[in-house]
Amino acid sequence: MAVNRVPVLKRCRALGLEPAFLGYDKKSNRKNAREGKKISEYGLQLREKQKAKFIYGVLEKPFRNYYKKADQMKGMSGENLMVLLESRLDNIVFRMGFARTRREARQVVGHKHVLVNGKCVNIPSYLIKAGDVIELKESAKSMQRYKEIAEITAGRLVPEWMDVDADSFKGTIKQLPTREMIDVPVDEMLIVELYSK
Repeated sequence: MAVNRVPVLKRCRALGLEPAFLGYDKKSNRKNAREGKKISEYGLQLREKQKAKFIYGVLEKPFRNYYKKADQMKGMSGENLMVLLESRLDNIVFRMGFARTRREARQVVGHKHVLVNGKCVNIPSYLIKAGDVIELKESAKSMQRYKEIAEITAGRLVPEWMDVDADSFKGTIKQLPTREMIDVPVDEMLIVELYSK
């Protein structure tokens, strides 16, 4: 299995991203050497795609598959793509505050600590639907690790399209998000332009 081992702050600096979007509270003081240089249109499109891939922790092939699926759905391809990425199980676990970062959320799912509608799911890319109930296993709820995570993520805002009970590590998806509800700094129209060439 391919794993992205790029240092997070270094990648954030290269893409012009705030580490806070990934759940990291660190800051990088270094400046990006390429800042100020003019970027071509293709360069801008590529950077937006790399940004989306990096934020959600998706590699190239699955990302292309998400785009194909989004393109076949009704509505705007770019918005559909963002909704598909946002409804991945690892992202939902991160958004509900059961993990500090999306990488950690992916690990939580992989370790079979997450139940979807009462069934154990260990696939980070599993797509959640409206009405799904996501919770941690009973055995995981008592772990010290999750108590610490709950303290750290307590101040994080839970999106309006989900209902979360942080004390019992349980949440419900009220509806799938619209593009306006997704606070990720990605211009999906540039990704659409890149793939439609």
